[in-house]
Amino acid sequence: MERPAWAPRSIDITVPSVSRIYDYYLGGSHNFEVDRDAARRAMEFVPGLPKIMQANRAFMRRAVRHAVGEGVTQFLDIGSGIPTFGNVHEVAQAASPDARVVYVDHDPVAVAHSQAVLQGNENADVVAADLRKPREILASPQVQRLIDLNRPVALLLVAILHFVEDADDPYSAVAELRDALAPGSLLVLTHASYEGIPLPPEQAEGTVDVYKSIRSPLIMRSREDIARFFEGYDMVEPGLVPMPDWRPDTASEEEDPYSYSGFAGVGRTA
Repeated sequence: MERPAWAPRSIDITVPSVSRIYDYYLGGSHNFEVDRDAARRAMEFVPGLPKIMQANRAFMRRAVRHAVGEGVTQFLDIGSGIPTFGNVHEVAQAASPDARVVYVDHDPVAVAHSQAVLQGNENADVVAADLRKPREILASPQVQRLIDLNRPVALLLVAILHFVEDADDPYSAVAELRDALAPGSLLVLTHASYEGIPLPPEQAEGTVDVYKSIRSPLIMRSREDIARFFEGYDMVEPGLVPMPDWRPDTASEEEDPYSYSGFAGVGRTA
C-alpha cells in the first residue's frame, strides 16, 4: 500500500481509524482504503451516516458562534479529529480574531494534519493526548500557553464520548475537566444514541458491530445517560435536543431524517 506524503511514518495504515473514517464521511481526503472499507460497511446498516456527521459539524459551528457571542473566546476541542473545512479555529477566529483554540486528539494522523493546517496561526495549536487523561491535557505546554484557565473556556466534546466505554469512566473525566475550568465556562457536546435514528435499533446495531470489529467500540447511550455529562452545568436553551434542533439557522423541514440521530447540547457553569 502506497503511503501518502501526509501520513506520519509511525502509523499503521492497515488499521482503520475513527478520525479518518469520520474524515471520509465528510468528504475529506485524509483517509486510507481500510478506513473507506470500514465506513462503507457501517453505511450498509445506517446509510445516513454522512448526514449525521454533517449535522454534527453544523451544530458545532453554531455552538462556537454562540460561545463567542457570549464572550467566550477560548476553546479546548478534545477528540478534534482531522481538521476539515469550517473547523473550530476558522469559525471562532472569523467571529473573534483573537480567539484561542487548542485541539486534542490521540490519532497521530489527526495531530500531524492539524499541525500542518495550523502552521503560522499563533492562536491555535494541537496536543497529542487522550480524553481519559484530563490532567495530561491541562498540563500540556500548548494549553498552558494558549488557555487562561482563570477565564471561561468552551470545552468541546463533539462526537467523542461515544467512543469511551463505561469501564474507562467518561463521567469522571468530564467532571475533572469541568472542575478545572473557570465559572462561566461552556460544555459543547454531541453523542450518538439509538434514539432518533430512523431505523430499527437492530439494524443500527450493525454499524455498532463494525466499530467493534475495528477495536473502536461505539457506545450508544440514552438521552438520560448523555444528560449526566452535564452535571454541574446549567443547560443553555433549548437544552439537550437532536442536533438540528439546537438553535437552527434553517427551517427544520429542510433537514434529512438521519440528522436527528443522537443528541446535542450546551451547558454553562455558574
